[in-house]
Amino acid sequence: MAVIRPFRALHPTAKSAADVASVPYDVVSTDEARRLTLNNPLSFLHVSRAEVDLPAGIHPYSAEVYERASLNLERLQTAAPLVVDEKPSLYLYGLRTDQHEQVGLAGCFSLDEYDAGIVKPHERTRPDKEDDRTNHMVTVGAQTGIVFLTYRSDAAVDAVIERCSGQEPLLDILAPDEVRHTIWRLSADDVGDAVRSFARVPAVYIADGHHRIASAARARQELTSFDPEAEVHFFLGVAFPDVQTRILPYNRTVAGLAGQTPEAFLDILRTRFLVKKSDTSVPPKGSVSMYLQRRWWSIDFGLVREDMPLGSPVAKLDVAVLQDRLMEPLLGITDIRTDPRVTFIGGGRGTDALVQSVDSGEATVAFSLAAVTPMELLDISDAGEMMPPKSTWFDPKLRDGLLIHPLQS
Repeated sequence: MAVIRPFRALHPTAKSAADVASVPYDVVSTDEARRLTLNNPLSFLHVSRAEVDLPAGIHPYSAEVYERASLNLERLQTAAPLVVDEKPSLYLYGLRTDQHEQVGLAGCFSLDEYDAGIVKPHERTRPDKEDDRTNHMVTVGAQTGIVFLTYRSDAAVDAVIERCSGQEPLLDILAPDEVRHTIWRLSADDVGDAVRSFARVPAVYIADGHHRIASAARARQELTSFDPEAEVHFFLGVAFPDVQTRILPYNRTVAGLAGQTPEAFLDILRTRFLVKKSDTSVPPKGSVSMYLQRRWWSIDFGLVREDMPLGSPVAKLDVAVLQDRLMEPLLGITDIRTDPRVTFIGGGRGTDALVQSVDSGEATVAFSLAAVTPMELLDISDAGEMMPPKSTWFDPKLRDGLLIHPLQS
């Protein structure tokens, strides 16, 4: 069973919510965060990326940054203000654009269930990023980033969400990127219905936020509590039904062709794949579109699928085939996470950004992928396998600062 637990959320008032809400800490650089906070003293980036208030050049993982984050959260509670709800509750978090809408159940989820595999990952984490958010949580005394979760749609849970999302919202803002973020606070009766209904869900899947939850598990160890009901044993998340979750492609560019000319690279590609000129930059499943020498090419993976491991859902992913059968053997990219030649371009930037990168000379070749589906993600998590890095871009993104989980009861 999956546990969801009410909590006393720290959140902005309706009047200040639009100013407080910020992009997630991990989708912007320090320079971008400085620009976003320049004329907005209430932006939650002052907490999640507190280096913006310290001299240029300071390391974002330094102790001074975490101490400033703690001070900034205290300041924001007065300046915004931020308020703590009187009683524990559950919440709904809605995301809406012109083309898409999703509403999920927000609350605290069990770190014991994360340890037990009921909350399932699909990506590996990096120790340095875990260190960062662990130090941030411990110093600030709160979990400030929400874990984006999904689950196989359940009729009882979905009925609670549908009923409660028709009520008056607690917070409702339109972000600068034209995404509407709406928060509803559930009544005591609705909380009871939601907890009982969610207990029917056999597993919860991490969509976006692997480092946040891994860091919460480590912060629990540092903020030791022998009370199993203490806040440190739970993490803040929003669980969306899988049928509403939207995943966009996460594309790649590469600088250089490992010493090969474009003509030689195309020749060797043709010995391994079905390669032809293409009029589209968005490939179907089972292939990849490649931008090279100012034109698009289609690379069909059908010729290499016959010798793939049976029963491995990861091996069948286009992004895995691209890495294992093309980028590593033909371009010498063994660790895509650390190779400086590789740049990842995800989400709504689309394939125009790939063309611009290659045509400007920043990159030599670009690869456009079909998006991973929610069903593929769930199957991979159920199999206990891990996707290649940067395989999924969930869209829209949750905003930091609208719901905060204090770690003190």
